[in-house]
Amino acid sequence: MAALLEVRELRTEFRTGAGLVRAVDGISYTVEPGETVAIVGESGSGKSVSALSILRLVPDPPGRITGGTIRFAGRDLLRLSENEMRQVRGGEIGMVFQEPMTSLNPVLTIGRQITETLEQHRAMDRASAQRRAIELLSLVGIADPERRLRQYPHMLSGGMRQRVMIAIALACEPKLIIADEPTTALDVTIQAQILELMKDLTRRLGVALVVITHNLGVVARYANRVNVMYAGRIVESGSAAAVYRTPQHPYTMALLRSVPRLDRPRRSRLDPIEGQPPDLTRLDRGCSFRPRCRFADEGCAAARPALETAGERDHLAACFRRGALLGAEAAE
Repeated sequence: MAALLEVRELRTEFRTGAGLVRAVDGISYTVEPGETVAIVGESGSGKSVSALSILRLVPDPPGRITGGTIRFAGRDLLRLSENEMRQVRGGEIGMVFQEPMTSLNPVLTIGRQITETLEQHRAMDRASAQRRAIELLSLVGIADPERRLRQYPHMLSGGMRQRVMIAIALACEPKLIIADEPTTALDVTIQAQILELMKDLTRRLGVALVVITHNLGVVARYANRVNVMYAGRIVESGSAAAVYRTPQHPYTMALLRSVPRLDRPRRSRLDPIEGQPPDLTRLDRGCSFRPRCRFADEGCAAARPALETAGERDHLAACFRRGALLGAEAAE
């Protein structure tokens, strides 16, 4: 069966006063129908830009998609006209943006923001769209949906606003949903509720999901496969089980070490990643993680490692020492 989404050698650049920023630098991955794929990394790694590139929402200027292909359901999205892309956005690919308070229109009611999508993409009349909006709010767990439709975003809590964003993303029964940090501004309890809701809905409706996050706990519980991004590139890729059990890139290991764990002593200290993410206008020819890596040697400065097989089939890592790092870490 062909992949629902196939991204190949995607490149997105921004021209700034400081120089050229290669925010997405040749990434490739696939998403199968009904699959959940996570894209993980620190702020500035290129996660959100890669998602905006799929929907061709990168602001131009200063941003521009400069290379690669994005095939969705058999079509190359980069070759579609702007009118054709408008039908894809919302109609075939839904998007849950990072901050619902700024993503929802503050001067339109919740009901109008849902019905507008249905009228645009499904040619529904106002009454039919209203009924569908009530169904959607019920589907995402919002009580008294008829009353909520008449309210404005500022009248809802953060968790309810995020549920509204999910309802809008699901409105036209898309094949794929992209969720960009869907729980960033929410407290821990509400985060769990939103993630369980998304997992349940995508499984019941057969919708594929791309989750963009810095939270590795999300990856462990909800994703089938993981792509770890650093400095605009995918540095490790594989099944969630393989990446957690046998990480093959020093950056992935560092991310895992910095997460609190219940199986460790209460007073044990977290092990943060030293240093700062690199300046993307000043990258050299070597490995971009080299200045922060405890395993780096002279060879890491000579060239940038390619993303190649590391252990299990379909488990890839961009590190010259892949396969030997677990033993090196245990010896420390």
